[in-house]
Amino acid sequence: MTITRRQFAKIGAAAAVAAPAVWSGAYAQSQPIRVGCSASLTGPLSSTKNLVIGYELWRDDVNAAGGLLGRKVELVVYDDQSLPANVPGIYSKLLDIDKVDFLFSPYGANLTAAAMPLAKQRDRFIVGILTLAANDALKHDKFFQAAPWGPNGAEDWARGFFDLANAQGIKKMAIMAADTEFSKTAAAGGRRVCEQFGMQVVDYQIYPPANRDFSAILRNVRAAAPDGVFVCSYPADSTAIVRGISEIGIGDSVRLFGGGMVGPQYTSLLESLGPALNGITNFHLYVPEPTVKFEGIESFLTRYAPIAKERQVDALGFYIPPFCYAAGQFISVAVKATGTIDQAKVSQWLHANTVDTIVGKIQFNALGDWTQRRVLMCQFQNIKGTDNAQFRQAGRQIIVDPPAFKSGNLVPFAQARKV
Repeated sequence: MTITRRQFAKIGAAAAVAAPAVWSGAYAQSQPIRVGCSASLTGPLSSTKNLVIGYELWRDDVNAAGGLLGRKVELVVYDDQSLPANVPGIYSKLLDIDKVDFLFSPYGANLTAAAMPLAKQRDRFIVGILTLAANDALKHDKFFQAAPWGPNGAEDWARGFFDLANAQGIKKMAIMAADTEFSKTAAAGGRRVCEQFGMQVVDYQIYPPANRDFSAILRNVRAAAPDGVFVCSYPADSTAIVRGISEIGIGDSVRLFGGGMVGPQYTSLLESLGPALNGITNFHLYVPEPTVKFEGIESFLTRYAPIAKERQVDALGFYIPPFCYAAGQFISVAVKATGTIDQAKVSQWLHANTVDTIVGKIQFNALGDWTQRRVLMCQFQNIKGTDNAQFRQAGRQIIVDPPAFKSGNLVPFAQARKV
């Protein structure tokens, strides 16, 4: 469903004059437990719309097992069109008109930033969907992060890249980032980590989000002769950067490249770029390596695949959908444990207990972030051709950090590109 600005205005006016609904206990107990969110079904971020499949599979599993507290779970999802300006109106509608019980945030930092003030103001439970540092300033006690950024995510989510750089003796780092909230936050965090490790930032470039010609930027990087390059980009610019490296090179000095590139996690880019990805070391949340076979994840992906094919969305589904399923598990586990949908009690339970999910066991800190960072740094190795079947197998996206999940060794950038 797409909501226009005019409809937002009508919804806001109706909500302002409507008297609060009065629910009898018996009536409320007969109604579904409603979970609401927006998703980028259209617009520049529509490649993330497969996240809805994660929600739906969770809902279906809960309902097949009898629901929560004897009540069915119902999803209410609206298209935010990838526009932050649409988010406040949608979330007001979810709370005031749809009367949802729990919220999932929109996808990512840029959109979630528009939803968090309302969640805080209304004191509502909300799960953040791959947003970064969304609760650092607000400190909302009913926020819980679905992504494994760990505590102090703005600075540490990509720390594994810099741990690898430090272990490789890298002393000079170049940083390039899109002029967006997520990318700039990540780049600034990367610069601070470089300072902590005593690495010199020899080039720091923030480029317009619409930029697709990286020849000048890559030449500047090459002229700075860094040992490592930390890149914070979105899918379209990630593609242009990888193609730019293949065309003009990055310089012989670079031994580590990547880190914060959004896009190489998606099947479409894997198929498009193929061997051009070899050597890049980049963050991921799940890859089919033997060290991360959490209970339930393979079954989830098996069920995901035919739905994704039917809807013509990301075929592999490694990046976002499993964590959306886990976001639902936060709710179902806590509701069952407490025997209530009371926002405060459910939140208190999650802060105090470990949750077992298809992406592993999770504990939350006071800000609702994971107490342990579990971002994977994976190096593309031995990619041949563009068939996505190779990415369903181990040995193509080697986990090189964190040590607890390491599945292979890091290879210097230039060497790994010689396949």
